[in-house]
Amino acid sequence: MAERPEDLNLPNAVITRIIKEALPDGVNVSKEARRAISQAASVFVLYATSCSNNFAMKAKRKTLNAGDVLAAMEEMEFERFLEPLREALEVYKKGQKGKKEVSEQKRKDKEKKADSENDKSREEEEEDEEERMEEEPEAENEAEEDEEEEEEEMDIQLFHC
Repeated sequence: MAERPEDLNLPNAVITRIIKEALPDGVNVSKEARRAISQAASVFVLYATSCSNNFAMKAKRKTLNAGDVLAAMEEMEFERFLEPLREALEVYKKGQKGKKEVSEQKRKDKEKKADSENDKSREEEEEDEEERMEEEPEAENEAEEDEEEEEEEMDIQLFHC
């Protein structure tokens, strides 16, 4: 568990992207400034996590939830971020619901395809069985005919003797 900002290193690419999105085009940021922002972000994440964990512990839970984070933001006096965070949370939930629905639909489609393939396999097996059933009487008839011919040949041989 990271207990110091130095223990938590956010990816440089993420920090750079956030900085670029926050600033107007044409503004350059030095390596030193990016490093300072990265460390500040690490401190903020640790502090927000610690405050959120306090709310979860008060509720006798081991899992932090969005409500804990929102309460922590308020306690940390970041009220002005609460509404944007709630909106972002709603967007996230809708996205997750959409993903879940898509995933469920894919699963159903996969099951239908598997059922369809199983039905085709059963039909093919039934057709093969029918063909075998048709071939077996022919084979039996041929065997009977062969036996009859052999008996006739034996009769003829006995008759000649």
